Amino acid sequence: MGSPGSEIFNEFTKLCKGLALILVGVHIVVQLIPSSLTYFALIPARTIPFGWNLITAGYIEQSIQGLVVSTLGLLFMGKLLEPVWGSKEFLKFIFVANFLTSVCVFITAIALYGVTRQENYLYMPLSGFHGVLAGFLVGIKQMVPDQELPRLKIKAKWLPSLMLLFSIAISFFTPESATYLSTLIFGTYMGWIYLRYLQRKPESKHRGDPNEDFAFSTFFPEFLRPIIDLIASKFHRNLCGKSEAFIDTLGYSLGSAPLPGSDPIEASRIREKGARALEERLAAESLIAAGKKSEELQINGTTNV
Repeated sequence: MGSPGSEIFNEFTKLCKGLALILVGVHIVVQLIPSSLTYFALIPARTIPFGWNLITAGYIEQSIQGLVVSTLGLLFMGKLLEPVWGSKEFLKFIFVANFLTSVCVFITAIALYGVTRQENYLYMPLSGFHGVLAGFLVGIKQMVPDQELPRLKIKAKWLPSLMLLFSIAISFFTPESATYLSTLIFGTYMGWIYLRYLQRKPESKHRGDPNEDFAFSTFFPEFLRPIIDLIASKFHRNLCGKSEAFIDTLGYSLGSAPLPGSDPIEASRIREKGARALEERLAAESLIAAGKKSEELQINGTTNV
């Protein structure tokens, strides 16, 4: 009979366990060879000659606390997202979200140096998987928005917003906030950009999720949404205006037929699939817990006899 720890570990997907081992292995290498951080972490002043750090920085955890959070987040969120997205799409999301987040963090650091002239923005080593984890939260928001978390009574659609609100509040009291805050903000935004406009649907081969329930304004309270929608609509036209105009010329206008990926039935099907996957995993976990409890009762009864 396997131990409880091994049973829990077996529930995670092979891909997530492999990625978790990579995070652990890279952390060990950085601890044994500290100079490697210079070449593989995101140091804005060195990014021009060492451009690969825009990719590698996201997989380097400098602290044991960050390693634990990233590993657990990858395993638990990955076992929900990967079965629905598929392994290939799951890996693609990680790569794209990590790279785009690093690019945005690099540009922000250069801009902050230009404004403040503080060289720590140029030479501070930035790294960590938390940008991708923030993107995972957006994926959960998209998949099961109305699913309540056990015990917390918080709907999944508020997880990214609450995470960012908490991180921003903490940043006022911690000087280390510069090492993680921009990554969390851009990880959330790039995760949304990818899922909103770029992710390919395996069922229809369309891209993105134009459902109103996944609009950018849904990250904000109700009273702010009209203002956010007004601003976001301008960015939407810049991102999608040309492609939608081209589609209109082919006869697929909004008045005649839905744009690719805009079918609400398709969007609801994805949400139902995600909700079903979550319910199945919760049911399996409850069965495992019930089985363990019955085994303990039997063992205790035998011992008492």
